[in-house]
Amino acid sequence: MNGHVLSRQRSLSLAMRLAAAFAGLAVGAVASPAPAQQLVYKAPYDPTAPAAGFFAGLGGSYNSVNFSNQNIFAQGVSNVYQGGAVVASGAAGGPTDPSSSIQSTLAPTAQVGYFQHFPGSDWLWGAKFSYSYLGITATNQNVSVPQAGSFNGAAFTGHVIARSYQTNISHQMAFIPFVGHSFERSFIYFGAGPSLSRTQSSLNGVIGFADLNGVHTDITGSADSFASSSWVFGGAAVIGATYFLDRFWFLDFSYTYASTLVQTTGFSAPFSSSSFGYTDTGTLSGTYSGRVITQSVALSINRVF
Repeated sequence: MNGHVLSRQRSLSLAMRLAAAFAGLAVGAVASPAPAQQLVYKAPYDPTAPAAGFFAGLGGSYNSVNFSNQNIFAQGVSNVYQGGAVVASGAAGGPTDPSSSIQSTLAPTAQVGYFQHFPGSDWLWGAKFSYSYLGITATNQNVSVPQAGSFNGAAFTGHVIARSYQTNISHQMAFIPFVGHSFERSFIYFGAGPSLSRTQSSLNGVIGFADLNGVHTDITGSADSFASSSWVFGGAAVIGATYFLDRFWFLDFSYTYASTLVQTTGFSAPFSSSSFGYTDTGTLSGTYSGRVITQSVALSINRVF
C-alpha cells in the first residue's frame, strides 16, 4: 500500500516538472523570437533619397575656357590695270595660328533630368540636360598673316594684318546620360553625351600689304571686317555627386569637360586701290577656324518631382 502511494507521488512530481519545463519554453519563445524572425529588410539606399524621379535645378559654375586650335588663312588675288588694260597679275597667301590665353568666368546654370534605381539595387541610371551662359570673349590684337606669292612671275612676300581677331562663346548646352551608385543620402554619377554651343568669331580691320621692289605697299586699300556666328556640336563628359537634404531637395556638385568640334568659316571681299597711275583690283579671301574647350565646376540646388 505504501509503495503504491510512493510510486504515484513520484509520477505526479515528474509530470509537474515536465509541465514547468514546457511552460518555460513557451514563455521564452514569446519573449525572444527565433533568429529567423529577427531579420529586418534593409533598403539598398537611404529611404530619404527617392528611388526615382524627375528633377530641376538652378545654380552657378566656375569655368575655364580655352579657345584652341585657332587658325587663320588669308590670300589675295589681283590684276593691275593701266589705262584699262591688264599690265600685271599677282597672287599670295599663307596661314597663321593665333594663340589666346585661357579665360575664366562665373556663369549661371540650369538643369533638368531624371534618375531611377535599378530594382533592388543601389546602382542607378539617368540623364540630364544642362545649360550655361558663358558670355566670354578672347581677343588677339594686331594679328599678322604672312603671305608668299608671285607677281608677273617674280616672287614676293607680304602680310595681311587684322587689327583684332576675336572669338566668343555664349550659350552652352549638353545632354548627358549617366550611371551612378547610391551611398545613404547621396549618389555619385558619371556620364558623357553631345553638346551644343553658340560661338562667334570676327576679323576686324583687315588690310593686305605686299613688298614689291622693296616698297611696302597697301594692296587692298580700305580695311574690311568679317564676322560670323553659329551653333557648333561637340561632346561633354561629367562626373558628379549629390546630397539629399530631404526627400525632395538635393545639392548637385559636378565637374564637366566639354569641347566643340573645329568650326571653319570662310570670308571673301573685293578690293581696289590706286597708286602711281595703276589700279589694283582683286579679291581678299580665306578662312578662320578653331574649337572651344570648357572645364567647369558647378553647384546647384535641385527639386525632385
